[in-house]
Amino acid sequence: MVRSLAVLMDAIESIKVAKDTSFALLLEAQRRGYRIHYLTQGDLAIRDGTPWARLAPLAVRDDAEDWFTLGEAAWTDLRGMDVILARKDPPVDAQFIYDTQVLQLAHDGGALVVNNPQGLRDANEKLFAQHFPQCCAPTVVARGAAELKGFAEQHGRIVLKPLDGMGGQGIFSSAHGDPNLNVIIETLTVNGTRFAMAQKFIPEISAGDKRILMIDGEPVPYALARIPQGSDFRGNLAAGGRGVGILLSERDRWIAAQVGPELKRRGMLFVGLDVIGEWLTEVNVTSPTCLRELDAQFGLNIAATLFDVIESRLS
Repeated sequence: MVRSLAVLMDAIESIKVAKDTSFALLLEAQRRGYRIHYLTQGDLAIRDGTPWARLAPLAVRDDAEDWFTLGEAAWTDLRGMDVILARKDPPVDAQFIYDTQVLQLAHDGGALVVNNPQGLRDANEKLFAQHFPQCCAPTVVARGAAELKGFAEQHGRIVLKPLDGMGGQGIFSSAHGDPNLNVIIETLTVNGTRFAMAQKFIPEISAGDKRILMIDGEPVPYALARIPQGSDFRGNLAAGGRGVGILLSERDRWIAAQVGPELKRRGMLFVGLDVIGEWLTEVNVTSPTCLRELDAQFGLNIAATLFDVIESRLS
């Protein structure tokens, strides 16, 4: 029996084939004989309680010059899909949340949505790590300048970030006494109307911001250490960091063991943990990356491991 798969992602014509995790997942699905369909946020709808999407048949090729072909799109009941890969990048804004409500109807109608729509709503990538305080460096989440400035006074150098960003966007390094701290806080909190997160600066960032990929609550045995370059303190690949594959440390495995059971309970089959030094900083559930880099450096096929889990869930 031929299985069907739909992928909700950003514009496929804009991806970098050599690095794109969604593309690697599509290559694996195609190798396994799935009928693949493509959609973006603008292709979702609900009609009389039925989750619909304008789905375009998709074929993919591992060719940096010519990597996909799309067929003619047609409105389709998403409940008829065997698998839906929800891979839309942040920001996790109101429209993202509305999209998960459409996907929830598909999930309730029998489609396997990866990751679970309820989990996508509940597990904010910055805040969800706070469910595991034993794994995290000192952190505060607040709207008020006094709380954030007090945190800087207590800990010295800190990192401040918005709750809905990705790829290192909107992340600042500051410290108690920094003349720019007030304006950073005003910018991130929109003058005290939105939460911002502050974390104690972890000097081990110089050795890399490690991405640990979790499949059904279990870690891939290697991480990608994203090492800052030049004067930039951020290790994110999108911010210019260099990716180096490393074996998980004992502490990395301990963090994975702390977080993994809860991810599994929530139906979060594919998640990326961010670890700096010995501390968990983020839990990435929307569109975790770094799969292709780890595959290339260690001869892995992480997508195949994920699809083995997915197919174990299909009736």
